Amino acid sequence: MQDSDELEEINISPLIDMVFILLIFFIVTTVFVEEPGIDVTRPRAASAEQLDKNSILIAITADNEVINGGANIGVSGVRPMVKRLTRQDPMPVILQVDQGALAETVAKVLDAAQLGGAQRIDIATDRS
Repeated sequence: MQDSDELEEINISPLIDMVFILLIFFIVTTVFVEEPGIDVTRPRAASAEQLDKNSILIAITADNEVINGGANIGVSGVRPMVKRLTRQDPMPVILQVDQGALAETVAKVLDAAQLGGAQRIDIATDRS
């Protein structure tokens, strides 16, 4: 017979298993937003609207540098990057263009993104 003063142990193994399963679930389902890594002065637009968070962000600086993820990828790096990122899931491409950027650079980036398979390309603006 057991003493009534003896404490019973609580088995917490199933609780630890459940915590790990939830942790794995949240890690797998989390959407990471990759910022271009540079600040640009965007133009204002009255028709501005909120865009999808799951997208490819490309910044074009006043010096006409093309930036993605903090790295200067250049116009030639846009097409393979868009092709790689849209291979499994079509995502929109959002261009953050500085007011001082040349229209020629913007046109080349738009063209490269379309050739890379982007189905939708938007230009980010500030609301007026």
